[in-house]
Amino acid sequence: MREYSPDLTPQWKRPKAVPEVPADPDLVVEVAGTDFCGAVVACEAGTVTLEDRFGKRRVFPLEPRGFLLDGAVVTLTRPSRAPAAPARTASGSIAVPGARARVARAGRIYVEGRHDAELVERVWGDDLRIEGVVVEYLEGVDDLAAVVAEFAPGPDARLGVLVDHLVPGSKESRIAASVSGPDVLVVGHPYVDVWQAVKPSALGIGAWPEVPRGQDWKTGVCRALGWPENTGAAWQHILSRVTSYRDLEPTLLGRVEELIDFVTGSGEA
Repeated sequence: MREYSPDLTPQWKRPKAVPEVPADPDLVVEVAGTDFCGAVVACEAGTVTLEDRFGKRRVFPLEPRGFLLDGAVVTLTRPSRAPAAPARTASGSIAVPGARARVARAGRIYVEGRHDAELVERVWGDDLRIEGVVVEYLEGVDDLAAVVAEFAPGPDARLGVLVDHLVPGSKESRIAASVSGPDVLVVGHPYVDVWQAVKPSALGIGAWPEVPRGQDWKTGVCRALGWPENTGAAWQHILSRVTSYRDLEPTLLGRVEELIDFVTGSGEA
């Protein structure tokens, strides 16, 4: 039987116990033996990622006695729950919990119809409220020149317009060219209707059907897909399948982001 041997080392000679501290998000520590100081942004098995005040990130091993917290040596440990990724809006922007809607700007974004407006609201609604951008619909672009003239855009009241089927040589492209200017930005997507900007995969179909020329496109889509010929109900079904920007075609995503940047002054024409 092994005999018990008491530790006779004097207390003052024994190494002090080093506290273990969970590497929770935003915890600010200094790396022992270096001049790097930063906040925890991620913690994986065996490593921690710190970000300094300049935005530079570095990865360090979770070694015993490897960090200083308020000047005292500590051992960082992986938290019981890994740092959660920032919550994001449907558009992919970082969410701002509790943010109040900004007072509406003088600038506006116009879209062609109600379906366009509802789709923009579905994906970018949170962002637009924080930015104070109002979206209105036109019921078509034939009278766009008169609408722009009445709006009287200026540097502090920019106007952005999203147009369907904006392709070279089209009626829409000629109208867009006639109203564009330093304070008016007209952009568009190539689709016959904004329905097509929703990815077919989001609806569980292989592709949007081809509709013969001369036939109402939306009605033709409903017939080809075996849906009841109620385009309003069909649109509500389509809209219900859109949960985030991932369900939309990049062509539309880029144009809407461009308009938001322009109206808020973050981008130029």
